Amino acid sequence: MKPAPFEYERPDDLDGLIALMRSEDLFVKMLAGGQSLGPMLNLRLVQPDLLVDITAIPELKRVEENSDAVVLGACVTHADIEDRRVPDATGGALPRVARAIAYRAVRNRGTLGGSLAHADPAADWVSCLAAIGAEVLILGASGRRTVPVDEFMTGVFQVALEPGELVEAVRIPRLSRGARWGFHKIARKTGEMAQAIGAVLHDMERGILRAVIGATESVPIVFSDAAALFGGNPEAGLAKAYDAGAAARALDDAGITDPVGRQLHLVALKRAINQAAQR
Repeated sequence: MKPAPFEYERPDDLDGLIALMRSEDLFVKMLAGGQSLGPMLNLRLVQPDLLVDITAIPELKRVEENSDAVVLGACVTHADIEDRRVPDATGGALPRVARAIAYRAVRNRGTLGGSLAHADPAADWVSCLAAIGAEVLILGASGRRTVPVDEFMTGVFQVALEPGELVEAVRIPRLSRGARWGFHKIARKTGEMAQAIGAVLHDMERGILRAVIGATESVPIVFSDAAALFGGNPEAGLAKAYDAGAAARALDDAGITDPVGRQLHLVALKRAINQAAQR
């Protein structure tokens, strides 16, 4: 099958992009890496009137670094992060996650912003960045706004973008030197989408303890204050204090009842916690 007919534009600045986004009488779709959009176009799951290629806009590939965070433009690729061609604020956490995304050919083209905007529950970045506490910088005709990653995905393939808006960049907070991080993905084989994801960040210097159960049937389960997962006493040691019952109750609250799926999620989270405990 081939895509339905569409018009194509490739603006080279943000002003030109915003002008195209204002086309209220057209269904406009943004193209970055195209690793998810391409197959959807071919299957006619998406049939835009206008496809706007955003890869020629320098601002969407920008990198900004300060003492508190790193801002990565939406068109920064997974491979850019994997190869450390962009600054890493996480002590190696992001490059490790990037390295396990699909295959190298996909990582060469796939983008950070595109992955978040696609909002596949099984994708790595939405769970990883929610655990880290990253923020999505959104650009639209009416200006800019910021949304935490854990609020950006609102459902399966659904995000908090209004008509005429797109992901401009992602702000990633800088972890302290002593921060502990764990991320574990369960998939049937290398390169496939995850069946379960567990992620945990314990950054005592910044007073942060976050955890995520990802690759669920909907949005990730985010523990913005994960103390309950550790009996309120994470200082006793993450692996030792971990309460699997608290995680199971969160799965109950999310309506996840399949016994195999529940076990996979619990195992992924436990392995992520064990990783963090060993660092």
